Amino acid sequence: MVNVVTVCTGNICRSPMAEALLRSELERAGLAGSVAVGSAGVSDEEHGNPVDPRAREVLERHGLALPEHSAHRITDEELADADLLLAMTASHRDQLRRQLPAERASAVRLMRSFDPATEHADGDLDIADPWYGGAEDFDTAWQQIEAATPGVVAWLRERVEAP
Repeated sequence: MVNVVTVCTGNICRSPMAEALLRSELERAGLAGSVAVGSAGVSDEEHGNPVDPRAREVLERHGLALPEHSAHRITDEELADADLLLAMTASHRDQLRRQLPAERASAVRLMRSFDPATEHADGDLDIADPWYGGAEDFDTAWQQIEAATPGVVAWLRERVEAP
């Protein structure tokens, strides 16, 4: 089983949206039985909270849901078990890498690094933070997550199907 954790700040917006979409796309690709997907935050400020209502609305509009979601800070166990930690921003990536032994730093990737449109980008690969914005900001974050997801699924397929 390959383990993936999507990671944002508080685990109520970007990482749950990424988790829900990734689960759906892995199911569609026939990989759901081989890949476990979860989400977490680098902060515990939203501990115990459900998905932000604005993020939930985006998920529902796309036919997705995370009904039992409860925000939490990433645990030592999740860090140890993850084959891939999908950070939503460079700051999240750096925080995660500081928590891992140096030899596991490559397990942390920016989600947008899987978007082929950003392959040669020299700058910002952060998934936009929608928290302080309106519905359109959640749509922007969703579009960035959605654009990267096929690349994540392809990467996971390679790991699952490798001899």
